[in-house]
Amino acid sequence: MDLTLAAPLPLPRIQPRERDINRTIETAYEVHGAGLRRHALSLTHDAEAAEDIAQEAFVRLAVEVRAGRAPDNIGAWLHRVAVNLVASRGRHAAVVDRRLGDLPRPENAPSPESASIEAEEGIALRRALDTLKPIDRTALVMAAQGFRGPEIAVRLGRSQGATRTLLCRARSKMRGELEAAGIRR
Repeated sequence: MDLTLAAPLPLPRIQPRERDINRTIETAYEVHGAGLRRHALSLTHDAEAAEDIAQEAFVRLAVEVRAGRAPDNIGAWLHRVAVNLVASRGRHAAVVDRRLGDLPRPENAPSPESASIEAEEGIALRRALDTLKPIDRTALVMAAQGFRGPEIAVRLGRSQGATRTLLCRARSKMRGELEAAGIRR
């Protein structure tokens, strides 16, 4: 008789029944909802924002419970999520405030001269792009649209190193073409 221990078999993950999930979320809302809203209000000093934050915290709780990852201490978890949401909202508001001046405004419309120069630069840019090989043009346009090197490499069917070299050479050629057209940046 062989008494060696075999590795234990992994237990199947048992999904809680829908009724139990709903009961957990409903109970959490009844027990912690009012306190969570008060806490969010003390952090934001805005009743609508506090309500939104409390609702978002409960939505996240529902996601976690449905995924079988119910927190051990639901009240503490909800309050931590609310604090994180307030901080995230604050960071977002700071970025909005900082970038607000970058938005175009009707009173800051470009002058006819700058609009004309911009149009001429656009024509020069198109002409410079037309001088490139199609693969170089594709790589440059993808890079300008925010694609990263590995994504461009996959699209072009090249290695990442070869793509970096291709982009470097294509940018250099574009720079030369634009400078020849009198455009310097």
